[in-house]
Amino acid sequence: MNRLSACLITLNEEHNLPRALASLEGIADEIVVVDSGSTDQTPVIAREHGAAFFERRWTNYSEQKNFAAASAHHDWILSMDADEELNSALQTSLLDWKKHEPQFSVYEMARKTWYLGAWIKHSGWYPDFQRRLYRRNAAQFCGIIHESLQFEGKPGRFPGDLLHYTVRSFAEHEEKVERYAALAAQQMYVAGERSWRSGLWFATPWSWFQNYFLRGGFLDGYRGALIAQMAARAVRTKYGKLGHLVRAAEERDRE
Repeated sequence: MNRLSACLITLNEEHNLPRALASLEGIADEIVVVDSGSTDQTPVIAREHGAAFFERRWTNYSEQKNFAAASAHHDWILSMDADEELNSALQTSLLDWKKHEPQFSVYEMARKTWYLGAWIKHSGWYPDFQRRLYRRNAAQFCGIIHESLQFEGKPGRFPGDLLHYTVRSFAEHEEKVERYAALAAQQMYVAGERSWRSGLWFATPWSWFQNYFLRGGFLDGYRGALIAQMAARAVRTKYGKLGHLVRAAEERDRE
């Protein structure tokens, strides 16, 4: 039987963590939680569920997740966020997979998001395949933001959904967009990206059109309209912050 280590990274997740850990009962042979300084009940909850609990100063998403995997004991890693849970179909898929010889080194699963009181079925948010189960020596996370698994070959795919409880309010969504846009701009700048005006002028309206019409956001009602609006805002903010970094560097060079 394939033995599985579930790895989660946390920061003040007392609201979400019990749900995530409960969905792993009977699935994970080990749970590893890597925390970056929670001041709520997150450490208590993790230990009450039998998780191996580690503290690590925050650097970035990829490094936190890779540290969690390195702290695990089993060869197979299931990486989850604290605001996610396995639905019953995905639990069944994982239990069946544990009984057979794996055909792939990496597996992906659809993620379904709960947003402002409803499941989003379009808007580019579903099926939103996430590569989360992997053999530890065959893949690792890369990227400062929107981290992804780097590996060779094709992934397998599980039936079932990874349920994602992304934000509890529109204000939280706004805060998240600002925070992620700042990180994305920084990553683009470090990677050598300097062209920001075209992104600001053209990518912003294209993002809205793509999410609302091409990805069926209009089928999600007013939530789809909000998602398209916030996606465009994220693009505008990202390129705006990149422009600020570029101009600041140019000013320093002129001094």
